[in-house]
Amino acid sequence: MKKLLPILSIATKVMAFILVTVVMLVSLASAYIIFAPDNMPKPFRLQYDYTTPTIAPNDPRVTPTPTPQVFKPGDGIMVNMSTKIINLQDQTGSKYIRVTIVLEFAPDNPAYVTMAAEAKTAYVTDFQSRINARMPVLDDTVITLLSTKTFQDLYTADGKEKLRQQIMQAIALKMPDVKILSIYFTEFVVQ
Repeated sequence: MKKLLPILSIATKVMAFILVTVVMLVSLASAYIIFAPDNMPKPFRLQYDYTTPTIAPNDPRVTPTPTPQVFKPGDGIMVNMSTKIINLQDQTGSKYIRVTIVLEFAPDNPAYVTMAAEAKTAYVTDFQSRINARMPVLDDTVITLLSTKTFQDLYTADGKEKLRQQIMQAIALKMPDVKILSIYFTEFVVQ
């Protein structure tokens, strides 16, 4: 037994050395595979799954995002512009247009649809007063645009529709903070 004890002691030390060496090599290899740049040679490459998990729509952890209200022509707030008499572009200077325009804007408050009648009336009054405060910009836009038109541009239904689109685009450029839904001509006389 005395002869076996030194051999067991040496065998234990060798086994411990081998175990420590193997653990160190595995740790170094793992660190190299994980942290080394992908352009360096590796025995294999790790694949990462970056997809987001799908969650059922009725999952209580999901908070529904409110869908924004989409307003269509006829659902908005009407603002009446005054009647305008404008000279058309004509060589004789005798052609003019008499037009009254009603502008329809989309409400800028998302709660507009669910407001009580009293609150909705107050909101519409406030909205119309904000638009009326900027009426000189709107008047100038319409007058400038109409003064570039000829009788031939406006006397057909197609010409009126083109004018409607041009006015909407011009107002959208001058007032990008409000959304115009439609323009209605309540009076349109070209002579």
